[in-house]
Amino acid sequence: MKFLLDTHLILWAASSPDDLSQEACQLINDEANELFFSPANLWEIAIKSSLQKENFQVDTRVLRRNLLDNGYYELAITSAHTVFIQSLPSIHKNPFDRILVAQATVEGITLLTADTLVAQYPGPIRQV
Repeated sequence: MKFLLDTHLILWAASSPDDLSQEACQLINDEANELFFSPANLWEIAIKSSLQKENFQVDTRVLRRNLLDNGYYELAITSAHTVFIQSLPSIHKNPFDRILVAQATVEGITLLTADTLVAQYPGPIRQV
């Protein structure tokens, strides 16, 4: 299966795998699955890291390289993804989550998330 990971799962998989649920861990470690990340993941992490919070410093260049080196595919954001956002219900206003939902829906890739709000969107979303 193809899975697009939300930002929390990307961070947990990279730096604190013990925070992943057992199901998420199994799906991420299953070599039969194709794993994707979005520039939106890196954008969100870069913004939060630039705020210089005490316990949140992530070098997105290193993270991106590690994701690619570990077999993840980068799913570019297209106009089709951004246009689709307008059709999403207003479940919450997080622009990063909304673009991930749009990417997953347009591309027919299941979005893996630990977020209960994101899981409320229609489309190929799986809460783990």
